[in-house]
Amino acid sequence: MTHEQVVAKRVKRKLSPTMLIGGILVALVMLAALVSFIWTPYNPVQAFPADRLQGTSAAHLMGTDRYGRDVFSGVLYGARITLLVGLVAVGIALLIGTPLGILAGMRGGVTEEVTMRGADILLAFPALLVAIMFGAVFGASTLTAMLAIGIGSIPGFARVARSGTLQVMSTEYIMAAKAASQSSWRIARRHVLPNIIGMVVVQCSVSFAIAVLAEAALSFLGLGTPPPVPSWGRMLQESQQFLGTYPMLAVWPGIAIATAVLGFTLLGDGLRDRFDPKLNGER
Repeated sequence: MTHEQVVAKRVKRKLSPTMLIGGILVALVMLAALVSFIWTPYNPVQAFPADRLQGTSAAHLMGTDRYGRDVFSGVLYGARITLLVGLVAVGIALLIGTPLGILAGMRGGVTEEVTMRGADILLAFPALLVAIMFGAVFGASTLTAMLAIGIGSIPGFARVARSGTLQVMSTEYIMAAKAASQSSWRIARRHVLPNIIGMVVVQCSVSFAIAVLAEAALSFLGLGTPPPVPSWGRMLQESQQFLGTYPMLAVWPGIAIATAVLGFTLLGDGLRDRFDPKLNGER
C-alpha cells in the first residue's frame, strides 16, 4: 500500500459517517444547552395557567404543558441539565475507574484480583439502586443523580483501562523501560496512559450516552432533578397522563433524549473504529 493510499484510508476513517452523524447530533444538544444560558423564549419554570395545554403555534413552537410552561424553553434548559449530569458522572467514573484499571493491569496478582472483584460487586448495584439509596439519605436532587450514575459507571472504565494496560504491558518497550529501572509511576504516565487514551475516550462517549438515559430515567421516577427545574425525564413523566389527548407533550422530550443518546452512541462507535488498533494497522 502506497503512502497516498494509507493517508486516504486514514482520512476516510476519520470522516466516517457514523462519527460525523454522531458529532452533529451531539453538537445540536450542546448548542441547545449553550443557547439556554443566554436565551429562552420564556422563563422555563414560570407557569401561565391561561396558556395551559396549547398546541404548536408561532408563540409556542412546541406548545405548552399542563401548567402553561413553554415546552421549547423546557427542552432547551433540559439540555443543560442533561449535559451537566453527564459531564460530572463521566468525570467521576473516569477519574476513579481509569487509575484503578491501570493499577490492576500493572500490578497484577492480589491487587488486580481485589480491584476487579470490587468492580464486579459494584456492578451488582446499578445507578438506579444507588440513586434510591442516596435519595433516601440525601434526598432526590441533581447531585444525587450525578453521584449515582458516576459510581455505577466506574466498573466500565476500570475494565477498559485494565484491558488496555495488559496489552501495553506485554510490549517490548515496556520491558525495556523496566530494564532501565523506570518507576511504575513513570511507566504508567509516559507509556501506559498515552497508549490507552483512545480506548478511554471511546468509553467516555459510550458512558455519556448511558448517563443521559439514566438521568432521564431517574428524573422520570422522581429521583433526579426536582421540580420546578426542567428535566427531560420529568417532562416525560408529567406528560404521560395526556398521551391520549396531547401526545406531543411526550414526543418533544422523547426526541431530545433519543437525539442525545443516539448522538453519543454513534460518536462512540465512530471513535472506536478510529482508535481500533486492528483498523489502524497497515496491510
